[in-house]
Amino acid sequence: MKPITRLAPVLMLALGSAHAQQAPDAKAAPAPERAAAAPQPFERALKAESAVTKTGQVTIKGKAVPYKVTAGTQPVWDKDGKVIASLFYTYYQRTDVADKGRRPLVLSFNGGPGSASVWMHVAYTGPKMLNIDDEGYPLQPYGVRDNPHSILDAADILFIDPVNTGFSRILDPKADRATFFGVNADIAYLAEWLNTFVSREGRWTSPKYLIGESYGTARVAGLALELQNAHWMYLNGVVLVSPTELGLKREGIVGDALNLPYYTATAWYQKALPADLQAKDLKDILPEVEAFTTDELIPALAKGGFLDEQRKARIAAKVARYAGVSEKAVLQHNLVIPTDFFWKELLRDQGYTVGRLDSRYKGIDKTVAGDKVDYNAELTSWLHSFTPAINHYLRDVLQYKTDIKYNMFGPVHPWDNSKDSTGENLRKAMAMNPYMKVLVQSGYYDGATTYFDAKYTMWQLDPSGKMRDRLRFEGYRSGHMMYLRSEDLVKSTDDLRDFIRSTTPAANQPAKY
Repeated sequence: MKPITRLAPVLMLALGSAHAQQAPDAKAAPAPERAAAAPQPFERALKAESAVTKTGQVTIKGKAVPYKVTAGTQPVWDKDGKVIASLFYTYYQRTDVADKGRRPLVLSFNGGPGSASVWMHVAYTGPKMLNIDDEGYPLQPYGVRDNPHSILDAADILFIDPVNTGFSRILDPKADRATFFGVNADIAYLAEWLNTFVSREGRWTSPKYLIGESYGTARVAGLALELQNAHWMYLNGVVLVSPTELGLKREGIVGDALNLPYYTATAWYQKALPADLQAKDLKDILPEVEAFTTDELIPALAKGGFLDEQRKARIAAKVARYAGVSEKAVLQHNLVIPTDFFWKELLRDQGYTVGRLDSRYKGIDKTVAGDKVDYNAELTSWLHSFTPAINHYLRDVLQYKTDIKYNMFGPVHPWDNSKDSTGENLRKAMAMNPYMKVLVQSGYYDGATTYFDAKYTMWQLDPSGKMRDRLRFEGYRSGHMMYLRSEDLVKSTDDLRDFIRSTTPAANQPAKY
């Protein structure tokens, strides 16, 4: 999730009783022993080490998948070995797998920065999902239900809440906040934490995958190289869900132009395009708009105020046609429609705004006039359904007892965005590890990290083109969290399943060029 800046949004049957560090299934290799006391009921202070475990079963693709889930905390240490913080995590392991060493492990992060792992946890990959309708809107009663599309059949999953998100907290009041709150600081301490977790759980031989959503994509892109270079931990794959720019520059006319295909998708969904375009399927329109964006709009914008008037008029007419707004509005904005204005303008005559992170959602402002919306309609809807669900699930179902507030969005600012080379770091990690591949997943109606901007990110990850066969893009008819729409949940999880299976090499297959 990325709720604030342009770069930053974005499960089981028959639960047993809670207990600390339950023994693994008899068929699986035992995890290393470690001290981890269950949290005592209703404490304000976070324990550096704690764990509660339950067992369950979920039916995925028509087959029963038994599992155990551990909710707990693991410390963050400083360079002198002093505990300075603790991260909350939720860890799912399939229990009918004989060889844990060959079982894929997915390490899951959300974004913000400052967002908890709740979003993908109880709506996408985990074995429980929140109660929403088929398009992703809140329903009552609040709560969770089985997720028949979870990827737990294909991989174990670890959901991690970085410092100050979820239940994770700084424990040492003297700890320097700069240790946690910045692009590179975030990557460094999380890599150390993951090294400890993988070691404790005996998962060094498992094929490993990072998945990040929104700002989480910068996090996992950076982690791919940090884990490899600083901890000698090599990955099989990285999944970028609704990716940010990853430090790959596109300021100015390129960044402005990349919004147009998103405008088209939104206008198509809201039935605001001219009749001939509206009659076509979305995927039949988008290639035409993408070609116009790269071949005509960007060159025209490059001419700036020296673009001849006839060409300017032709470009304005096409932009208006593809965006569902008036030519007058396009010309008034010098051919570049600001996103804030678009969300306010598209359905202005109907008295509605459209959502930023998912433009299928409508909002109502105090006044129809103006250039900016009063609130993000989609984020309000999501917090409505996710917040009660994750609190109920962790506190009542998994029985993790604490009085600490679960931070959907936590205090992590000021955030140091300087020296963001996460995209280049991902390229380096791929180049040095022939096993590693990347999957990009984007929703067509996401106006915060648009799908065409995600394509541009993918194109720029490897300018040489030598690794293009290891980069894959998938688009969905939803928004920032494409999995909230039931049809896209099916497709996106199938794509993840296929990606994991296709990137898990056969026994003794060498990693070489």
